[in-house]
Amino acid sequence: MQTAIENTEATYISPRLLKVFEAAGFKKVMNLFITAGFPTIEDTVDLILGYEKNGADIIELGMPFSDPLADGPTIQYSSEVALSNGLMMDDIFAMVAEVRKHTQIPIILMGYINPLLYYGIDRFFENAATAGVDGLILPDVPVEESGLIQIASQNNKLPLIYLVAPNSTDERMRLVDKKSGGFVYCVSVTGVTGARTAAEVSSSVERFIDRINEHITQNPVLIGFGISSYEDAVRISERARGFVVGSALINNIRDERDKNPNDWKDAHFKFVHRLKHGN
Repeated sequence: MQTAIENTEATYISPRLLKVFEAAGFKKVMNLFITAGFPTIEDTVDLILGYEKNGADIIELGMPFSDPLADGPTIQYSSEVALSNGLMMDDIFAMVAEVRKHTQIPIILMGYINPLLYYGIDRFFENAATAGVDGLILPDVPVEESGLIQIASQNNKLPLIYLVAPNSTDERMRLVDKKSGGFVYCVSVTGVTGARTAAEVSSSVERFIDRINEHITQNPVLIGFGISSYEDAVRISERARGFVVGSALINNIRDERDKNPNDWKDAHFKFVHRLKHGN
């Protein structure tokens, strides 16, 4: 008996995402995660535009939620701050629409199913697509159970991007590859998000990367969870198309704001530049 997901076609791929991977050549693609509304609602658009100027190829914009199951303390904190700032779903769409006045950098929304259900699945996908979103990551929606989400994805040409981890079976990797639109997000270690030691991440990736390259053949692979420096990014993404950085960005924002609350963005953008270029 076929499940709903088996009956859906592979998802649409955003032209903006395709262009990024085509243009990158042998250079590694850098995907940066920031929680929408952190540290303030007004900062988000400036951060996205600054990230692009300093080497970001893709932006992953977090939709804050009170119970972010896949996230560690750092991103939990940023979500709490964003929610306390009064951020609403429509504010996120307004941010994306504002960014689209200035740049065509791909923007992926990352979040959890509960806020989408509250907002309305069809309404969410329609408004996200209209604003200029290029994809969606929902860590708590397994690919095997995402048939209805896939239908809304296809109807609005807003692809879903799935995750695989070291404990994913070979069969599941192939299914994720088939159903992802744009790239596959490979979680380098099991557990929640957060910066980790280089040894912890590298040992996990070495055991994992051979299976990734064998079973994920239709989509580019980006590796994330635990990357906090240029050296980490180079080492961990050596056999992938690129890397994702999230918790390290939020930690750096907190550090720089503590040092200089009124003029922290230049120092933060220098950190971003080093992540991509090493200097």
